[in-house]
Amino acid sequence: MAILEVKNLTTYYKTRMNEKICSVDNVSFTLEEGKSLGIAGESGCGKSTLAMSVMGYYFPPLYYGGGQIFIDGKEITNLSPDVIRRTVLGAEIAYIPQAAMNALNPTRKIIRFIEDVLWAHGSTLSRADIYQLAKERFTILNLPEKTLSQYAVELSGGMKQRAIIAISTILNPKALIADEPSSALDVSSQKIVIKLLHDLMEKGFVRSMLFITHELPLLYNVTDDIMVMYAGEIVERGSAKEMVFDPIMPYSKGLMNSIIVPEDGTRGHVLQAIPGAPPNLKKKPVGCRFGDRCRYADEICRKETVTEQSATDGRTYRCRHNLQELYQIYEDELPKLLED
Repeated sequence: MAILEVKNLTTYYKTRMNEKICSVDNVSFTLEEGKSLGIAGESGCGKSTLAMSVMGYYFPPLYYGGGQIFIDGKEITNLSPDVIRRTVLGAEIAYIPQAAMNALNPTRKIIRFIEDVLWAHGSTLSRADIYQLAKERFTILNLPEKTLSQYAVELSGGMKQRAIIAISTILNPKALIADEPSSALDVSSQKIVIKLLHDLMEKGFVRSMLFITHELPLLYNVTDDIMVMYAGEIVERGSAKEMVFDPIMPYSKGLMNSIIVPEDGTRGHVLQAIPGAPPNLKKKPVGCRFGDRCRYADEICRKETVTEQSATDGRTYRCRHNLQELYQIYEDELPKLLED
C-alpha cells in the first residue's frame, strides 16, 4: 500500500527579477508502507526542495507549479495552507529539517515544543498527560526525563537531534521526511540517530520514511530503495544494493565512482570526480540535463528530450544509450588512460 504517492510534481522558486527556477521538474514516485526510500545527489540538485514540496505547504519564494500529492490515498494538493498546517503537517507527514541543530528556540524548554505540536493539532490532553506521553517517547529515544525540562543550549548535538526526532514524530505520522538528519553529527552519533529512526518504524510510530542525503553509502544501510536526483529530475531508481554497487545511469555511476564504499573495500578503486557543474535552471536545458558533463553524450543527447526507461531488473533511469556496451568500452580503455 502506498503511503506517499507523488505524480508529476513541479515546483519552482521565483527570484526578485520574477525569474522562475524550476527546482523540482515533473517528479513522480511512490513510498510504500513499511519502506524507506533514499534520495541522493549533489548539493543543489533539488533534494531538499522536493522534501518541502511533497508536504504540499508552499511559501515564497517556493511556489507550486503542478502535479498531485497523495498521502494514504488522500490528495493534499487541493487543500488550503491553513488546513495543511493543522491537519497534514506533523500528523500525516512529518519533517526533520536539514538544519535541525538550529531548529529549536533557545529560550523555550523542550516540553513546550511538544505541547505546541499537540495543541496545534487539536489535542485535549492536559500538561500532565503530555508530559507522560513525552517521557515515554523520550525513553524510547534514549533521552533522560530531565531533557524535557532543559533548554536546547543545554543539550549536545546528538541529544538535540533526538529531541527534534521526538518532537517531529510525537503524533505518529504516516510518513517521515528526514533531510540529512545525521550530516552535522560525529560517526557514533550518526549511528545512534539512524538506529533510532529504524526503531520508530519497527515500533509503528512511523509507517514509512523518506531519507535524504548526499552520502550514497549511508543510504545502503538505511533505505530499501534509492532515487538519484539531478537538476530537478529523478534520473534513476532501484534497490539500495543495486544503486550502490551497480548503478546504470552515468550520473549515478559518477557519484559512486567519486566516493569510497566501506562495504566494497578500497583495493583497486580509483576515485574519479564528475567534471563540470550542474546546469543553471533559470532556463530549462534542452536534451539530457547531464549531457554537458557526460563522457558518453553525443549531439542527440544534447538536443532531444530524454524519457524515462526501464531496465530488465525493474529499475528506471534516464538515458538513451546502450549503457552496458559503453561501459565495457570505457573499462577496456581505462588502464591506458591511467597510464597516460
